[in-house]
Amino acid sequence: MKRHQIVTTLLLTIFVFSCKDNQSGETPLVDEVEIIEPKINLAELELNFMNWWTYHSNNITLSSNFISLNENSATIDKKEFLEKLITSKYIPVKLKSNKEFDTYKLFKLHSNANKSIGSTLKSQSLTNLKHYNMEGMHFPDFDFTDLNGNVYTNENTKGKILILKTWFINCIACVAEFPELNAFVEKYKQRKDIIFLSLALDSKAELEVFLQKKVFKYQVVSNQNEFIGKKMNLQIFPTHILVDSNGTILKVVNKASEMIAFFENENILTEKTAPPPPPM
Repeated sequence: MKRHQIVTTLLLTIFVFSCKDNQSGETPLVDEVEIIEPKINLAELELNFMNWWTYHSNNITLSSNFISLNENSATIDKKEFLEKLITSKYIPVKLKSNKEFDTYKLFKLHSNANKSIGSTLKSQSLTNLKHYNMEGMHFPDFDFTDLNGNVYTNENTKGKILILKTWFINCIACVAEFPELNAFVEKYKQRKDIIFLSLALDSKAELEVFLQKKVFKYQVVSNQNEFIGKKMNLQIFPTHILVDSNGTILKVVNKASEMIAFFENENILTEKTAPPPPPM
């Protein structure tokens, strides 16, 4: 009987590791045991859009830096991960991990899955891929004048971090972020190496009236339709752009919370961008 148990255990071990065999030749994740966390029933999740959306919204952030695995548990880069989601054939699921970044794995949708799940992921992933491809690019030439008459150019902002937001008065989501962004500005207001700029579609007169009722601590630049639409090729509002002290785009996202999380978790404020010493 004991011998039979040993043989059974050995066969089970061989079966498990053969299932994990990496046919693609790509580098697998180091973790041998994959645990979905929080626990979900994938078969049920893909049938109901609202159940999936609740899970996805609370656990998956495609704009973040994450470890990405394909359906065979092989590591792939973020670009390929997003491209697979654009096919509407997969959903991303969060795995338990002790890594610095979250780990997401692709699971293939079955033929009876709710079609809205795939189409929603396609739309999200197209936007995130576009933003991902902007990372590392040089921020376009600009010459902004805010409502107070202050001028900002590529030249006079060299050595400073730019935190930009696109918005317009009638954008409910844009205005809803004001309190969160005001707190963010307040937290870093002593930093002379950070510039908070908002690029609005509205006219100066309209903005001045609106901002008498709504407090927004970013500097506001009016009439930026052409810069936002043509130079930046951005159509979703709000959009947040983080530019480093060399004029390189670090991050593009559509939520203030995601921009703030990236800023504070990625050590953007290094010794090179430390504020000058106080006057003696």
